[in-house]
Amino acid sequence: MIGDYHKPKVRLPGGGGAPEIASSSHEVYITMAQSKRGMVEKIDFFTSFGHGEGGDHRKRLGIETKGPTLLITDLAIWRPDPETKEFTVVSMHHGVTRDMVQETCGWEVKFADKLEETPPPSELELSTLRDLKARTDAAHQRK
Repeated sequence: MIGDYHKPKVRLPGGGGAPEIASSSHEVYITMAQSKRGMVEKIDFFTSFGHGEGGDHRKRLGIETKGPTLLITDLAIWRPDPETKEFTVVSMHHGVTRDMVQETCGWEVKFADKLEETPPPSELELSTLRDLKARTDAAHQRK
């Protein structure tokens, strides 16, 4: 839903398969722009189960898949802590500071003890992404 839970502006029909994907996929990678709007301290309502209360919560519910194992934002790469499942910054992209990461999050960010710098993309990765963008732009122009 969009808006207040008790008086939404729009009520959507469901999760569109996302709950099943999040629970059934061996592991889930998430990509998103990092902002306080998307990186909230507490989710009021979720459609797809991640790590719940953390720790072994998935297992206690009978969910045997790994869940979210990688979060890639425009600032950093995050991985869940092996024990708590709290997402932790393990690598920051070139030119990004801890302050920049913290300023775009609604909670106190956990940084790995051994924090790395994300390597730049290879020529193959760049050409693949540019090709995908060009094909996506072309597809949108045909509509």
